[in-house]
Amino acid sequence: MKIASLLLAALSLATLSTATARADLLEQVKAKGEIVIGTEAAFPPFEFVQDGKIEGYSADLLAEIMKDLPGVKANRLDVPWQGILPGLAAGKFDFIVTSVTATKERYERYSLSLPIADATVALLVRADSDIKAAEDTADKIVASQTGSAQLQALKGLGETLAAAGKKFSDVREYVSFDEAYADLAAGRVDAVAQSFPNLADAVKKRPDAFRIITPPFGPKVYFSWAARKDEESKSLSAFFDEGLRKLNTSGKMEELQKKWFGFAMPVPADELPVPIQ
Repeated sequence: MKIASLLLAALSLATLSTATARADLLEQVKAKGEIVIGTEAAFPPFEFVQDGKIEGYSADLLAEIMKDLPGVKANRLDVPWQGILPGLAAGKFDFIVTSVTATKERYERYSLSLPIADATVALLVRADSDIKAAEDTADKIVASQTGSAQLQALKGLGETLAAAGKKFSDVREYVSFDEAYADLAAGRVDAVAQSFPNLADAVKKRPDAFRIITPPFGPKVYFSWAARKDEESKSLSAFFDEGLRKLNTSGKMEELQKKWFGFAMPVPADELPVPIQ
């Protein structure tokens, strides 16, 4: 009986050890030699497709971090934004390397990485628009991306207007920001809410067509990457956080920001501030 009990205990420990090893996502990635990454490659200059390859600020950050995973290939799947976080939750990706605005809801549901850039929201308007400030969007047609934090910020602006007895003429939602920009240029909408760094890129490309309403509106927020918030993913989250921390403190992150945006965006290197909204 004593021998049988010892054998049972040993078997239980072996099973537990195997399950623990199997549950460590970073070790699984190393064993497979591949990490599956979800990306919305329609968010320049963070992520975009050029000559059939995903390029941009995040691509450069990822390439630097992957140097610490020799022998592991990054398999990046280009997915519309609306499928990014649901796909992560469903286990379709190991990790998300795309610009995820750190909101309170996402902070509580996912393991968000250290910040990669400023994500504070501003408005893009036509160069000849009579809109001078965020409050001037009353009675205007405004737009943003479906399911985005930028859309939520825009709705927050709508609530501010409502408190003053004003409102938007309409709020339109788009699958991608490129579609919203096209309608803005064509006069079908009057303003598009998007993160300031992305808008700076849009104006840089089309200075005669667009301008940015400053200052940005809403609270200070950051872009992060994301993992599932479970025991299995803790090691992988820690790996990416350490990589981002090194890039931030070494000055490499600032160098890449200047390359892709034309300016630096200082972000915390030690922690992601808890979002208030």
